[in-house]
Amino acid sequence: MRRVCLIRHGATRANEARLYCGSSDLPLSDRGLAELLHLREGAGYPERAGYSIYTSGMVRTEQTLKALFGPVAHQVEPDLRELDFGVFELHSYEELAERADYQTWISGDNENQRCPGGESGREMTARVWRAFQRLVGAGDALIVTHGGPIAAIMAGLFPGEGKNRFQWQSAPGHGYQIELEADGGGLAPRTYRPIPDSRPQDHKKGL
Repeated sequence: MRRVCLIRHGATRANEARLYCGSSDLPLSDRGLAELLHLREGAGYPERAGYSIYTSGMVRTEQTLKALFGPVAHQVEPDLRELDFGVFELHSYEELAERADYQTWISGDNENQRCPGGESGREMTARVWRAFQRLVGAGDALIVTHGGPIAAIMAGLFPGEGKNRFQWQSAPGHGYQIELEADGGGLAPRTYRPIPDSRPQDHKKGL
C-alpha cells in the first residue's frame, strides 16, 4: 500500500484578489497564514512520520509546509509548479476581459491552447504527472503544491468520478489523502479522502 497526501498552499494576495497566479512567486498573505494556523489546530492533517516530503519550491508552498508541519526536511520538485499563465499573470478576469488574446484562450480549448507566453493545461498536466509518478514510485509522499497540479493528479487517478480538472480544485490549505495499491508491477488508486477532514469514510476508486 502506498500513501500520498496532496496539500494546496495557503492563500496569497493574488488568491484573495482573484488574480491569475502561476509562475509568480508570491508569499502567503497574512490572512492566508492565519487560516493555515487555524486549520492546523483542527488536527485534520496526517502525521508526517513515514512520508517523504516535497514542495514545488515556490515560496508559498515552502511557507505552507512550515506552517502546517514545522521546519521539516524536504525535497523540492519544480515540476509540481502551478500552470504558467504567461502574460495573464497577476491580472484579473475584469482586467483581461477586453483583450482578444484572453478571449481566444478563455473561450477556446485551453487544455491544448497555451496562454500567450505561458503553457497549456495539457503541458502542465504532463510535467506534473511525470513528477508525481516518480515521487510515489519512491515511497509514501506528502506533497505541498498548487491547486492546478492537485486537480490534474486527481483527475488522472480517479477518472471514474466524472470530474474534470477544474472540479477537483481544493481550497487553500486543503487537499486529498490517497491510498494506492500494487497492480501488475505498478500502483493503482484505491481510495481518497479530503484533508483536513475528520469524516471516517473513504471514496473508492471510480465510485
